Amino acid sequence: MPTPSSFLAPRLAKVKPSSTHGITRMVLELKAQGKDIIGLSVGEPDFDTPDFVKEAAYAAIKAGQTKYTAVDGTPALKQAIIAKFARDNELAYKPSQISVGTGGKQVLFNALMASVGPGDEVIIPAPYWVSYPDMVNLAEGTPVFVATNATKKFKLDPQDLERAITPKTKWLILNSPSNPTGAAYTREELRALADVLMRHPQVWILADDIYEHLVYDDFKFTTIAQVEPALYDRTLTVNGVSKAYSMTGWRLGYAGGPEILIKKMCEIQGHSTSNPCSISQAAAVAALNGPQEFLKEWVKIFQERRDLVVESLNQIPGIACPKPEGAFYVYLSCAGLIGSRTPDGKMISNDEEFATYLLQSEGVAVVQGSGFGLSPAFRISYATSTEALREACARIKRACGKLSGIASEAA
Repeated sequence: MPTPSSFLAPRLAKVKPSSTHGITRMVLELKAQGKDIIGLSVGEPDFDTPDFVKEAAYAAIKAGQTKYTAVDGTPALKQAIIAKFARDNELAYKPSQISVGTGGKQVLFNALMASVGPGDEVIIPAPYWVSYPDMVNLAEGTPVFVATNATKKFKLDPQDLERAITPKTKWLILNSPSNPTGAAYTREELRALADVLMRHPQVWILADDIYEHLVYDDFKFTTIAQVEPALYDRTLTVNGVSKAYSMTGWRLGYAGGPEILIKKMCEIQGHSTSNPCSISQAAAVAALNGPQEFLKEWVKIFQERRDLVVESLNQIPGIACPKPEGAFYVYLSCAGLIGSRTPDGKMISNDEEFATYLLQSEGVAVVQGSGFGLSPAFRISYATSTEALREACARIKRACGKLSGIASEAA
C-alpha cells in the first residue's frame, strides 16, 4: 500500500503554499478569537461593487441566465471585452481571440498549462506575485527569476532581460502595475523591453494588466502589445474585473491573444472548471460597458492612502518605503531592522520574523518579502480604510520603536 507521500504527484514537491493566503487565514483565525487585528495583507479593494453591476446580476438571475454558457465566455461578454481592449488599449481582437475564466488566475494558469513543458523557461521579474513561479512549476517548466531593485523602482532592466533569455525561454511575465511593488512601466520603458524581445522571436509575453486602472500622479498606462504592435501575435494580454471594479468574489478574468493559444486554453478549461459563473459574466458585461467615472474617485482615494502610508512609514528608522506608480501596494525594505532584537531579546534575522513580530506585538498583518522573491522586505496593501491605515502605521512605528540595536537610520 503506498504511503501518503508516495501517492502524491512529484510535481507538487516544487509548489509552495501561497504566503498571502497563509497570512489571510491566520488573520481570520485571530479575529475569530477576538483579537484586534488590522489586516494589510489582502489584495482586495474595500469599496463595494458598484450598484449598476449588482443590478445587472439581479436582472440576469430574474431572466433565468442560470444555465451553462460557452466554456470560455458568453458572446455578450466577449464583445464587451473586445470593446474594452479597443477603447482602453488600442488592441483589436475577434471573439475567437478572447478567453474568459474564473478569475485572472485561472486564465494565467490555463495559458501556462497550454504552452509550457519540461525544459521550457519562463522569465519572472522579482519581486513577483506569489503564484507565478508555482504555476510554472505545475506546468513542469522552469521559473527564471530576474531581480529588480528599489533604485530602479523595481522595474526590469532591458539589459538584465537580454541576459536572462536563452533558447529555452518560452515566456516573459510582465505585471504592470505590479503586485507586490506597485511599479508601473511607462511607454518608454516598455519600448526598451520590446526592443529586446523583438530580437528573440521565440519569447512570448504574458502581460498581466489586472491593475491597469489603478495608476496615480497622472501616470499614463500602456500595455506592451500597444507599444509594439509587432509583438501582438505573441502576447497574451490578461485582465479582469476584480481590482478595478471591486469584484474579487465574483471570480471573473479574461485575456486577448493569439487564436491558437486561446483555443487550447478553452480546451483545458473545458476539462477542468468549464464556464465561469453565468451571473458573474452578466455582471462583468455591465462593468465593462457601463459608466467608468466612479474609478476617478476610487483612484483619488487610493492615491491619498498611498501617500499617507509612504509618508508615515518613511519616518521610521530602519524602514524605506518607495512611492509606487500604481496598484494598491507598497513594498518596503526592512533591511535596517534585520539583526535588531525584540523586547524579549529575540533577534529578528529575516523578514518573515519581522512580519511575525508585527502581528504578535501590535496586531498588524503584513506579508513578508520572501514570499515575493526579494528580501528583506514586506508588502502592505493600502486597500483598506484611511482610519485603519493611520492606526496601522502608528502600530508599526510603535513596534519598531521597541526594537533595540537597529542597524541604520535608513534601509
